[in-house]
Amino acid sequence: MSHVHVVGGGLAGLSAALALTERDGRAVTVYEAGPAAGGRCRSYHDRALDLRIDNGNHLLLSGNHAAASYLATIGASDRLHGPNAPIFPFFDRKTGERWSLRMNRGRVPWWILSPRRRVPDTRLTDYAALLAFPRIDDDTPVAEAMRRGRLYWRLVEPLAIAALNTRPQVGLARLLGAVIRETMMRGGAACLPRYPIGGLSEALVDPALDLLRRRGADIRFGHRIAALEIAGGRVAALRGPEGPIALQPDDAVVLAVPPWVAADLLPGLVAPNAFEAIINLHFRHVADAAGDPAGALQEAGLVGVLSGTAEWIFRKADHVSVTISAANLMLDMPAEQLAEKVWADIAAALGTKAPLPAYRVLKEKRATFAATAAQEARRPGARTDLANLVLAGDWTATGLPATIEGAIRSGRTAADLLRAG
Repeated sequence: MSHVHVVGGGLAGLSAALALTERDGRAVTVYEAGPAAGGRCRSYHDRALDLRIDNGNHLLLSGNHAAASYLATIGASDRLHGPNAPIFPFFDRKTGERWSLRMNRGRVPWWILSPRRRVPDTRLTDYAALLAFPRIDDDTPVAEAMRRGRLYWRLVEPLAIAALNTRPQVGLARLLGAVIRETMMRGGAACLPRYPIGGLSEALVDPALDLLRRRGADIRFGHRIAALEIAGGRVAALRGPEGPIALQPDDAVVLAVPPWVAADLLPGLVAPNAFEAIINLHFRHVADAAGDPAGALQEAGLVGVLSGTAEWIFRKADHVSVTISAANLMLDMPAEQLAEKVWADIAAALGTKAPLPAYRVLKEKRATFAATAAQEARRPGARTDLANLVLAGDWTATGLPATIEGAIRSGRTAADLLRAG
């Protein structure tokens, strides 16, 4: 029986391990360098806030079929929640306007016929350009893929920044088109926002670890693989903290680590080498209905902010979180200054005069690869030149931006390649 060594305990590695233990009876060991699994998708207790928070805010949509299958496999489908309708509220910090994009659930997008459901002051003809994004197959940036009118500024640009984590002036329209094709083009039933009821770890990580252990997988935390020993066109050993881990002739490796780590372990690997930051802020504040003028945060669980520092506000059970994507230019801003600017946006959006509460600012400098033409060309496939090594990660050639959905798919792709021999 072959043994598969999964290097990396993020969602790509967990997805690969789950697929390999599902029906093959393979022995699987997962090596995670840190003290916890999940990578960019995990929860922890913050001592300063005395709250359990996520290291980042991640939004899933009901059309993310790989993520839905993953959750069903680990028995955690009920650990996500969200509105019963595809609704996305927005607040313009500059003008004070509030509106909600309200799609219908069916595939025929009759919602664009209703001025009350679509972006304010847009015309029916504006949406032809939006629906054309899935047909783009070249290196056109988002900002050049359609006319920069009301629809662009009020919907397409914030959507692109959130999905690509890259400014639309250089972000690939075809990657945004891939997201639109799998969500909006399938109708509102594929666009229901979904969030963890508790935390990311409780929904996506802990149940996966529990299932892997029940299936006999060995999970090793604090176990950094420092090098791959190559011989005869295959990985012959892994160099761990306790010395070499020899591989048998029919053993295999799934390398599911960030691209910069993969490039160090595998010299000559062409992988993304330019990255974009994400900043997440968590405020110890309960967003109740009394402080939500339009009821948007209560109804949808999130609000998109235009013309502000904050971009997306998320309501949690005991705090409010904000995500700022493509945030490279804000990395050097002091945490206090950033928190004050973001809290001003939150207070305006929620109609509260509460002073700045306790907060935590989390800056992730290399959150995702930059979704540009140059970086897209550097995304490798799962197969490598080594007979027993495959790659997994949202940075591999999944056809999607760097997302949870892409990470989970990459893990299954890696497992399928090993199963196929």
